[in-house]
Amino acid sequence: MKLSTSIFKLGVFAPVVYAASLQQVTDFGDNPGNNVMFLYAPDQVAENPAVIVALHPCGGSAEAYFSQVPDLPPAADAGGFILIYPGSTEDFNCWDVATTESLTHDGGSDSLSVVNMVNYVIEQYGADASRVFATGSSSGAMMSQLLAGAYPDVFAGISAYSGVPYGCLAGSPGSSPQTADPACASGQIIKTGEEWADLVYSGYPGYNGSRPAVQIWHGTADNVVYPQNYDEAVKQWSTVFGVEMTAQNPDTPLPGYTQSVFGDGTQFEAYLADGVGHVVPTQVQPMLSWFGLV
Repeated sequence: MKLSTSIFKLGVFAPVVYAASLQQVTDFGDNPGNNVMFLYAPDQVAENPAVIVALHPCGGSAEAYFSQVPDLPPAADAGGFILIYPGSTEDFNCWDVATTESLTHDGGSDSLSVVNMVNYVIEQYGADASRVFATGSSSGAMMSQLLAGAYPDVFAGISAYSGVPYGCLAGSPGSSPQTADPACASGQIIKTGEEWADLVYSGYPGYNGSRPAVQIWHGTADNVVYPQNYDEAVKQWSTVFGVEMTAQNPDTPLPGYTQSVFGDGTQFEAYLADGVGHVVPTQVQPMLSWFGLV
C-alpha cells in the first residue's frame, strides 16, 4: 500500500515518487528487550544506504512515531536511506535507560535489541555500517544518548529531543514516569562534567575509538523533563569530546531557538528552544545535515 507521494521539481518536469510502506520485521535476531521492529525501506534504496533508528517517546509505538515525524519518510525516499522504527513493549512503552544491562555494551535489554535491528539491516540491505544514526523524542532521546554511550562502535551520530544525559536514570526502578526515580527528570541529578563523562566511559569499558557526534535539543518550558537536563547533557558531552562552546547563534534554525556550537562544530552541538515545552518538534533538515545526509 502506498502511504504518500512526494513531488520533486526539476525545471518543468515534476515526476511523482511513490513512498514505500512501513513493514514489520518479526525475526531480526536476538531480542533481549522483547521489542518490536518496523522498517521503512524506500522503493529506491541507495547503494550501501545509511540507516537512521527513530525511537518513540513513552507511551508511544513504532507505528505512531512513523506518523509523528512526517518529514522523515519523504527524506528517506529522496536520500535512499533506511529507517528503523523500534517499539518498546514494557514499562508503559518506555525505553530501558536504567538497568545495567541496557546501559552496558552487549549487556542486553532494549539497547542490544536495537543494535541487533541495525545489524539485520546492514546484513539484509548492505547498509553502510559507518553511517548508522539514532534519533528520538523524550524516552527515545534518552535511549539515543544511551546508545551513543554504550555503542559508540555502532552509531556515527545521534540527535536527541528532550532527553536526559547518559546514566541519569542508572539504577532507577524503572524508566517511565510511573516507575522511575523522579530526581532525574526533575533536574535534581547534578554532576560535574567529569562525573558525567565517566558514566559514558562506563558504558563500554576500555573503548578508545571514535564516538558518535551528538546533537541535543531541549525546550526552556519543559516541565516533564526539566531543562536542567539540557545543562547536564551539555556538561557531559562537551567533556567527553573535550570541547568548549565556541559560538552561539540566536534564532537558529527557528525564531527563539539558540544553537550552541562546541569546538569545531563537528562533534557536539546543542539547541535550546525558548518557551517550548515537552517535546521539541523534530527538526528533520538540521538533523539530516548533522548526520551528513543532506
